Amino acid sequence: MLSANDIKRKVGEQAAELLKPGMTAGIGTGSTAYWLLMSLGKRVQEGLDIRCVPTSRETARLATEQRIPLIELNDVAALDITIDGADEIDPKGQLIKGGGGALLQEKMVAAASKQFVIIADHTKLVQQLGAFPLPVEVIPFGWKQVQRHIEQAYQIKTSLRSKDNQILVTDHGHYILDCHFNQIADAPALHIALNTIPGVVDNGLFIGMATATIIGYPDGTVRESRV
Repeated sequence: MLSANDIKRKVGEQAAELLKPGMTAGIGTGSTAYWLLMSLGKRVQEGLDIRCVPTSRETARLATEQRIPLIELNDVAALDITIDGADEIDPKGQLIKGGGGALLQEKMVAAASKQFVIIADHTKLVQQLGAFPLPVEVIPFGWKQVQRHIEQAYQIKTSLRSKDNQILVTDHGHYILDCHFNQIADAPALHIALNTIPGVVDNGLFIGMATATIIGYPDGTVRESRV
């Protein structure tokens, strides 16, 4: 049986084969995307001609170390493909993302892509979204008002994301509220409702965006599926 890290490596390596010469691709953030980057770095050194839009500063740093050519989202009309991980995937291909704190940029890059492929291990597959706390990105000004609004409206607990005993600040200067819904019955409706709250930048629900998944299992199998 493969370890969790070995599963992620195998999935990332298989996903890297989706990139063809001349493509412009979005590259995700997180532990599975790390192995995608490592594999792409090898292919680029072997002569693969691609350009990539990173979804976070951390991804940009890793890609630069691997000598993967980078461009900005503003410099392209559309991306051929984006490959990224997820924290939860339901049977409809609806996602919770943002565990790594990069949900805003991840969503913008995914929305600009002709294909959006999710790479993950089998533990990310769920029957219903919500066990993983839903990240909601908020501006720092008045963030407690947003927190009160969400907690009162949905009768749930939320927590302000921190790192190293300090408030986590996203690449774009925002905070993240992790919302403990436990179960999300209507993800599309919740997505819309949260984004209408003043002070919310976006949330970690990715609805109707994924076009395919690549899922790895402990026995070494990797399954690709269309959404």
